[in-house]
Amino acid sequence: MFRVSGFGVRGSGFELQAAPNSQLETPNSKLPVRMVVPPDEPMTEAHRRAVDAILDRHRRDPGALLAILQDVQDVANYVPRPWIEAVCEALGIPHGRAWRMATFFKAFSLRPRGRHVCTVCTGTACHVRGAPRLVDKMRRDFGVGPGETTPDMELTLETVNCVGACALAPLVILDGEYHGNVTSAGLGKVVKEIRP
Repeated sequence: MFRVSGFGVRGSGFELQAAPNSQLETPNSKLPVRMVVPPDEPMTEAHRRAVDAILDRHRRDPGALLAILQDVQDVANYVPRPWIEAVCEALGIPHGRAWRMATFFKAFSLRPRGRHVCTVCTGTACHVRGAPRLVDKMRRDFGVGPGETTPDMELTLETVNCVGACALAPLVILDGEYHGNVTSAGLGKVVKEIRP
């Protein structure tokens, strides 16, 4: 977290100025390495260490619950139930608070996702320009529909209502990389590059 007293203008850019007698605070620890966490697997020692590292990264602050859950998902590739319970117990907060947050935000997945995530935007502009054909292509070629993962846990297909990049419609996000003006043939080619 940054505590900032104001912006100062020097030359052509902006400069952050720290509040008097304070230090700029940033998380100084890195996230644990991504791990494979089967659904409803009990907490292992490696999982506990990962959760502790995430909690320490956020100074075990209950106010950082959203960021903690995001880091959990970054490490486990979804938000496992035992991890949520461990986070809540460590922070001393009710389990319902974390579950409300994890189920409210569509960005969180409560089911295991594949190693690669393909997100198809289905907003109005993308829908009109062919998003349904892209979803059908994924179903035909890879056997996954929206919200599904291939049996080998390699690929998950997700849909979102809009990502705000309508000029690139239809838009596909593959492992965080945006691909605009995607055709069915182009989608198959891009996905096959990561999953032969």
